[in-house]
Amino acid sequence: MSDILRAGDSSPRVAEVRLTLARLGMFDDFDRNVSDWKSRQFSREELLFDATLAESLKAFQQSRGIVPSGDIDQVTLRELREASYTLGARVLSYQPAQIMVGDDVRQLQEQLQELGFYPHRVDGRFGPRTHEALVNYQINSGLQDDGVCGPDSLRALSLLGRRITGGSAQAIRERESVREAGPYLAGKRVVIDPDLGNSDRGMTVRGPYGDISEEEILWDLANRIEGRMIAAGMETIISRPRGDNPSTKARADLANGFNADLLISLQLDHYRNEKANGVASFYFGSESGASSLTGETLSGFVQREIVARTDLRNCFSHGRTWDILRMTRMPSIEIVAGYLTNPGDVAILTNPRQRDAIAEAIVVAVKRLYLLDQDDKPTGTYTFSELLQQERAN
Repeated sequence: MSDILRAGDSSPRVAEVRLTLARLGMFDDFDRNVSDWKSRQFSREELLFDATLAESLKAFQQSRGIVPSGDIDQVTLRELREASYTLGARVLSYQPAQIMVGDDVRQLQEQLQELGFYPHRVDGRFGPRTHEALVNYQINSGLQDDGVCGPDSLRALSLLGRRITGGSAQAIRERESVREAGPYLAGKRVVIDPDLGNSDRGMTVRGPYGDISEEEILWDLANRIEGRMIAAGMETIISRPRGDNPSTKARADLANGFNADLLISLQLDHYRNEKANGVASFYFGSESGASSLTGETLSGFVQREIVARTDLRNCFSHGRTWDILRMTRMPSIEIVAGYLTNPGDVAILTNPRQRDAIAEAIVVAVKRLYLLDQDDKPTGTYTFSELLQQERAN
């Protein structure tokens, strides 16, 4: 089977996806029994990826914070699998070798957060913080404090009934963390995460000084950002050696171990025709789950500053549940700085002065995040030299 299934393809995986969407209430035209799908043969019609399924799949993808392509890819399959779990469908526990992930974990985190036991990001991953919160809840509820969400813990949670809840504890915590950190950049820790490394050079394009690879553009941009941050007194770390290509989890673990304040991931894009163009920024969030308020704020600042300082088209800021955004404990953003399949974007991205402008925009955006109410300069007018003067006056 191809890695990606599209409208017109035929596969048992298509039938499984249709059934999963029907079980989630997101496929209205399904008139069969959804409970016996593992024990029967699929018809030819059920195997066919039709336009109706593609539209339902787009709606699901949009609700989960992934690109609404209407295709069946590995990310979509992961989200469908996670969405199929509801709290009580399985016993939940902390398993370091294979972290349990799903909507049932997210529901548990939300309930523990409402009760004041889980002040962290609701990410649907049963990690050590969720385990600790569950143990504390069990102790306070007179239950066996084994950190296992089984029948007893579920029964105790269900007896609490509906509760009146206020704002997101995680959002309030993030906001106060930014406020307590103060307006100056000195001492702030940032992980810079270029998308490519090792032998993966990505796409090669022609610039004003000859051919240049996608990897070279990303690393040059990362170095320009890092240089400015160091000059401002910040602590930085690159998420990968240039000669290595670690997994997303390994890079997220590095950021968590560094105890970073922020992570900034850098990417470029490609498309099958040259009309796609522009810069977009992403933060952890989706319609169906929690969002990172600080990540959303920083993503918006970065987006506006880059658009104000370059000719890149504004593709806006969006919530997504991509692994690098949800596996990191700190507010994280991903910047897609343009399309290497678009001549206009290539002209900008291969111009060192324009890469300087993008780097300055990103550092200024970080400064604006920490300035909070003291931020009084119009977008695109705050220069790095002014930023340095303020930092050195501290």
